[in-house]
Amino acid sequence: MTQLPLRPNVGACLFNRDGLVLIARRADQPAGEARSGAWQLPQGGLDKGEDPEEAVLRELEEEIGTRNAVVLGRMAEWLDYDLPAHLLGKALGGRYRGQTQMWFALRFLGQDSDIRLDADAHQEFDAWRWAPLSELPAIAVPFRRPIYERLARDFSRYAVPA
Repeated sequence: MTQLPLRPNVGACLFNRDGLVLIARRADQPAGEARSGAWQLPQGGLDKGEDPEEAVLRELEEEIGTRNAVVLGRMAEWLDYDLPAHLLGKALGGRYRGQTQMWFALRFLGQDSDIRLDADAHQEFDAWRWAPLSELPAIAVPFRRPIYERLARDFSRYAVPA
């Protein structure tokens, strides 16, 4: 199983005009209101040959119903995580050992009413809210926590009112 590849992925730290970031609750964990891992940032797979910046906008549209955002910045490098042993062969379709992710900071240009979690037939989230960027590490599942800590640190310059 450790010979499995990492899945290419993009992630979005979507900031509103108040400098708060959008977090969403996974639809497959609705009972996990306060549980670590039930809430996360929008993210998704990168198709072969797809531009990462275009992919992050596509993922926003698929997961939250809008791509009404502008890219503010991106991480300098790809960030990787490995799945814990009990999820190998199960999570990510059983085909990957984890993910390699390019993270983007984006400014949301729309209104809250533009966010529609039911816009895609395969609804990933069932609730969302704006949160302080500093909250990210606390909401992350343990194997993703180092990435969320890095995002909270490196994207803090975007967590300001626009």
